[in-house]
Amino acid sequence: MLTKVYGSAVFGVDASTITVEVNVDKGIGYHLVGLPDNAIRESNFRIAASLQNNGYKIPGKKLILNMSPADMRKEGSAYDLTLAMGILVATEQIVEKIPLAEYIIMGELSLDGSLQPIRGALPIAINAKEEGFKGFILPKQNAKEAAIVNELVVYGAENIKEVIDFFNAEIPLEPTMVDLEAEFYEHLQNPEFDFADVKGQESIKRCMEIAAAGGHNIILIGPPGSGKTMLAKRLPSILPPLSLSEALETTKIHSVAGRTQEKGGVMTQRPFRSPHHTISDVALVGGGQYPQPGEISLAHNGVLFLDELPEFKRSVLEVMRQPLEDRDVTISRARFTVTYPSSFMLVASMNPSPGGYFNDPDAPVTSSPLEMQRYLSKISGPLLDRIDIHIEVTPVPFEKLSDERRGEPSVVIRERVTKARKLQSERFSTNEKIHYNAQMGVKQIRKYCKLDEGSLQLLKTAMERLNLSARAYDRILKVARTIADLEASENISGNHISEAIQYRSLDREGWFG
Repeated sequence: MLTKVYGSAVFGVDASTITVEVNVDKGIGYHLVGLPDNAIRESNFRIAASLQNNGYKIPGKKLILNMSPADMRKEGSAYDLTLAMGILVATEQIVEKIPLAEYIIMGELSLDGSLQPIRGALPIAINAKEEGFKGFILPKQNAKEAAIVNELVVYGAENIKEVIDFFNAEIPLEPTMVDLEAEFYEHLQNPEFDFADVKGQESIKRCMEIAAAGGHNIILIGPPGSGKTMLAKRLPSILPPLSLSEALETTKIHSVAGRTQEKGGVMTQRPFRSPHHTISDVALVGGGQYPQPGEISLAHNGVLFLDELPEFKRSVLEVMRQPLEDRDVTISRARFTVTYPSSFMLVASMNPSPGGYFNDPDAPVTSSPLEMQRYLSKISGPLLDRIDIHIEVTPVPFEKLSDERRGEPSVVIRERVTKARKLQSERFSTNEKIHYNAQMGVKQIRKYCKLDEGSLQLLKTAMERLNLSARAYDRILKVARTIADLEASENISGNHISEAIQYRSLDREGWFG
């Protein structure tokens, strides 16, 4: 008897349907074909034990199981349940009162028949809906995540016996329902990290607001304990709320990486990723024998925070140059190519010198100008060229630390940022690749960042007196455009230019020469 059961394979952030064909013939043997990896080849042991422990068995007949399309590499243990159900129907151990062909079936089996969570539940559910399947049966731990997809019935099962009883029409499974909008907006008003907790640092908070409003990459330079990490962790709380489409796209990436099982459901807050400086280039951008998304993709639509930037290996930092420009990363292998989106805000922090202090006679550890220059030179010019805002962070005095008054909350700052982003969305509505000021190219800068004579003269004087580099020119114009947007100003004025000039610390003489 020939039976067909349907599963799914995830490549990149998209899924493709896999047809599992099970044929029973005379003789004895178990033959699994269709380019399965070792995890799938070992599935026959897990399936045999789980069936035996639930009152079923793999019969002593010749079983041929084909995973189609046969020239596509399949990997992982998520096909255990798919193969097991195919065997049970093909050997007539269960009566197919509900057609298997109407459902995508995925899940890893334990030896007692219980189901373990899988990766990529959301992209699989999206693909199942697009291809017209009635429902999706998967482990209960992933059900909430898959149920985000409307018009697809999602059943979460705890063990294989529940799935068997469902297709025997003996005990129905309870469909998983998710109120997407209610879940999505529940956490927006209560961020975990709030700018109200930050004492002092008003100028830095203003700088972070500008970075958030324009999507600008930012680097914070300051001695240990000045609050660089604390400020960076609170940046996602003032970014505009995720739209539903952004939330789904972000959740898909985390689903593929197997990182949505703890929370389940759709991601409601922008991701914040903070990899350690010992990270490898593959772990940062993604890759491996079977490519997985890296930290820059997990930070998609959110923030990538690189603490102690000069401590990262130079090769690791250099691989970020292309994703910072193109907003995606492509990983190529001999047989296939996958592309992961990676549109993120880069926030970096660093000490001004190896000892952590610079030009401070009272500092416990000091460094010479030569040592500081060698330390800063670990960051390449091309990478620094992609960072719009450089700001020095100074330690907070005791008077500010002991002040009991709370600062401005993130919710209030976010409102201003959201209004500024809305202006930019309207401005770039005709360009699909540009959504906010940081993404502007030379053509858009010349069109939307025009200066009057006084502002132009101010910028010229500042570049000459402060020894600003040529690369700072366009960055200053982009940041000034964002400052004008925060004030809902159509034109860039001298005040906007003068403030933007302050945010180019590393271009001044004494830092990088």
